[in-house]
Amino acid sequence: MTTATLAPETVVEVKNLTAGYLPGVNILNSANLVAAKGELIGIIGPNGAGKSTLLKAIFGQVRVRGGEIRLNGEDITGLKADKLVARGVGFVPQTNNVFPSLTIEENLQMGLFQNPKIYSERLEFVTGIFAELGKRLKQRAGSLSGGERQMVAMSRALMMDPHVLLLDEPSAGLSPVRQDDAFIRVSDINKAGVTTIMVEQNARRCLQICDRGYVLDQGTDAYTGTGRELLNDKKVIGLYLGTLGQDDE
Repeated sequence: MTTATLAPETVVEVKNLTAGYLPGVNILNSANLVAAKGELIGIIGPNGAGKSTLLKAIFGQVRVRGGEIRLNGEDITGLKADKLVARGVGFVPQTNNVFPSLTIEENLQMGLFQNPKIYSERLEFVTGIFAELGKRLKQRAGSLSGGERQMVAMSRALMMDPHVLLLDEPSAGLSPVRQDDAFIRVSDINKAGVTTIMVEQNARRCLQICDRGYVLDQGTDAYTGTGRELLNDKKVIGLYLGTLGQDDE
């Protein structure tokens, strides 16, 4: 007797997405993406390919002109950020991602303004991943290093117990040591059960840790596969990995 293997539950599905900031100018051109429950998805590609725009479109910050975005099977295309947070979408932008005048604790509380009753429960979860923050809750975020601010930003996004976490260039502007730490933390978040979609300029490192990757070029998904497949794909290496995110090898 054989047991059927159930297909993984789809958390995010982007179909033929066309979007842009200015009238008549599209940054995304029929882009597609699927993230199953528990997956870590990496999005790489050259500058201007639409990577960050894709995350912002999912999070309701870019006007969608065509296609659709679904979360757990429900159409969320064009919903505003506050509605998306309530539905379980967390987003960590690349810059200006903490409130510098507030303490770490106050930043985390801001992440729960829609449901403050679960603060203690969620604080235990995020400090299980970012133990350092639990010891420094009264420190102002403005006094932290770039890597520490990134930890606060990710923690704040996790406070609402999201179904999916969107990360825009979590290693940007960090030293090599801090970059490694950022990738380890992203893996830890994903291993804790959070479906994660990450845009990264450090393409090699991103593909090394992700379950599946998408290569965006001119606003569309030019290549997709497992992280290992893309790392070893001659076309991807020749077109993208030769100039994207070279590591210390």
